[in-house]
Amino acid sequence: MKKICPLCSGEAKLFYTEIQSYFRCLTCKGIFVDEKDLADRKTEIEVYEQHDVDTDDKGYRKFVSPITEAIIKDFSPKSNGLDFGAGRSKIIWAVLSEKGYDLKNYDPLFHHKRALLEKKYDYISSCEVVEHFYKPYKEFALLKSMLKEFGKIYIMTDLYDERDFSSWYYKNDPTHVFFYTKETFLWIVKEFGYKSVIVDKRLVVLY
Repeated sequence: MKKICPLCSGEAKLFYTEIQSYFRCLTCKGIFVDEKDLADRKTEIEVYEQHDVDTDDKGYRKFVSPITEAIIKDFSPKSNGLDFGAGRSKIIWAVLSEKGYDLKNYDPLFHHKRALLEKKYDYISSCEVVEHFYKPYKEFALLKSMLKEFGKIYIMTDLYDERDFSSWYYKNDPTHVFFYTKETFLWIVKEFGYKSVIVDKRLVVLY
């Protein structure tokens, strides 16, 4: 059984089947859920609302700290940024605004402000978002179009590293539909014209 990868349009073969069927691309090495098994919008919203956490929660702040600390290190409060997929809680904004940063929030469900997608930013954050992309090529093209020259995109996601997929917790969320490897991000670098990528555990920085 073969499918076409929604990121690179390469050929993908059946990789794993349980409740959902997963295919792995032979070109970019991404793994994606079969289109027929994708969650509907109602299920998506229900799952996202369960994920929402109090922005004062220390554990939640520590979880997003790889992104917030990297932004603070790389950019000053005078730089303008966008949190793409901010969620209802807007945790990245909550942390950075306390440091005086100018950060806008976009989310297709909770902060649907299309005008924000027509602007350019010094940096873009996207925490636990890219694994939800039904159309990853379209979304990564959009992200690149919003980035200023010499800008950076900070992504948090759990990369697949050839572990036992059957026991990998990250696949169990029905809204996680595309999984990345380091090779996948190297393909993204080349395709969208980035200089390079830094992968540090869950943190991925495109620049």
